[in-house]
Amino acid sequence: MVSLDVFRGLTIASMILVNDPGSWNAVYWPLDHAAWNGWTPTDLVFPFFLFIVGVAMTFSFASRVERGDSRRKLAWHVVRRSATIFAIGLFLNGFPRFHFHTIRIPGVLQRIAVCYLCAGLLYLASRRRETLPDGKIRVRANLAAIGAVAVVLLVGYWAALKFVPVPGYGVGRLDPEGNLGAYIDRAVMGGHLWSQSKTWDPEGILSTFPAVATVLVGIFIGEWLRSDRTGARKAIGMAIAGAVLLIAGRALHPFFPINKKLWTSTFVLFTGGFAMLLLSLFYWLVDLRRWRGWTAPLLAFGTNAIFAFVLADLIAILSIVIHVSDGGERVSLYGWFYEKFFTPYFSAYHASLAFAIFFVLLNLALVWPLYRKRIFIRI
Repeated sequence: MVSLDVFRGLTIASMILVNDPGSWNAVYWPLDHAAWNGWTPTDLVFPFFLFIVGVAMTFSFASRVERGDSRRKLAWHVVRRSATIFAIGLFLNGFPRFHFHTIRIPGVLQRIAVCYLCAGLLYLASRRRETLPDGKIRVRANLAAIGAVAVVLLVGYWAALKFVPVPGYGVGRLDPEGNLGAYIDRAVMGGHLWSQSKTWDPEGILSTFPAVATVLVGIFIGEWLRSDRTGARKAIGMAIAGAVLLIAGRALHPFFPINKKLWTSTFVLFTGGFAMLLLSLFYWLVDLRRWRGWTAPLLAFGTNAIFAFVLADLIAILSIVIHVSDGGERVSLYGWFYEKFFTPYFSAYHASLAFAIFFVLLNLALVWPLYRKRIFIRI
């Protein structure tokens, strides 16, 4: 499944691109999140990664079970890895000053950790183990159980947001402060929320439940790809299923808006369908047609995905907190570099985009030697 690493690499490169513009005041709309309802290409990036987590999980767990790992050993691996990823996300939220009284508790890595934990334990609890005629062990997910959980998560989340009254706001509010998820975040985490809002968090507690369903959608596709069907049938089946989910999510948008910050049930359907369509394309190009000459940069990101994401975040944070002298004034290294090498030569939007592309290439240069030497940092 080289195509899965290519898709993961594209996702990580996109994360770095949209997270690091030269100026947030000059960002082309496809490279910024939708203000609230609706979507942009940027809103697809995070759910794509969670979808990929689900697909990869089926291959990884099945391989380890077939090598003899017990359910208990794998469950401990899931718990340990989730805790590590969550701790890294918390570290990045506090780095470098670590103001613990205001540190943001949720975050991208934290959501990845929790979703991986929930989906991984569900997979292990419900998986089926078969002994083949040749004596080999084959593991399959219990798709009926996983599908039932996904439906409960999506329908239950919709019902909670639409029908559970929020003290001081009423029923069915889907605005930033009046929705049930924001109320729960304020009640549970108080001053440890997203600094740009302080009253709600895009990776909050309640919206993590439908995000788990995004991983479960990936598990379905992983099982489809592990089946004995022909490659062409797998690609076509993914594309058809993706189109159905995408259309369903868009059709339900008037009734329950597609919204990344709320991670609405329609957002799960829409982005899950989109991810299936893209993976089917990559699978056809890379694994079936074997057109791989263009994939090396994406594989460099995709084979060290979490490391590349963390590295990019650390570089961005350090370049902001480190200050240099510029004409007697102290400015951040990030701002100085942008103003000196980009703004004099491009218009505002082009300069901001050029800096973001430069930042992606910088991080590619740092992870490239690892890829060339086949060093894969597992977290």
